[in-house]
Amino acid sequence: QVQLVESGGGLVQAGGSLRLSCAASRSIDSAVFMAWYRQAPGKQRELVALMSRGGNTNYAGSVKGRFTISRDNAKNTVYLQMNSLKPEDQGVYSCNANYDGLNSWGQGTQVTVSS
Repeated sequence: QVQLVESGGGLVQAGGSLRLSCAASRSIDSAVFMAWYRQAPGKQRELVALMSRGGNTNYAGSVKGRFTISRDNAKNTVYLQMNSLKPEDQGVYSCNANYDGLNSWGQGTQVTVSS
């Protein structure tokens, strides 16, 4: 089981930026994929961004062009750069990793966007 620890959440004004980090206890270049999900109050958890082992990325339509997922293999860390934040982006952002078909989750970090 891999441990994932997110950081970087907080309160930001609409139009602002945040960068989330997800530090893994295991080498991330062996993960099938790394991903960020978010869950807003009263809503289902949704995929925000995903990066495959090969570096291919996938984004939710609502964040394309504003969010960027990246990774630093040397630090075993995945990032989510979030720009032009909107109130509808707020929620708990969780890191997800798939190793050999097994999913692991971080504890999540809160992102609040004030209008």
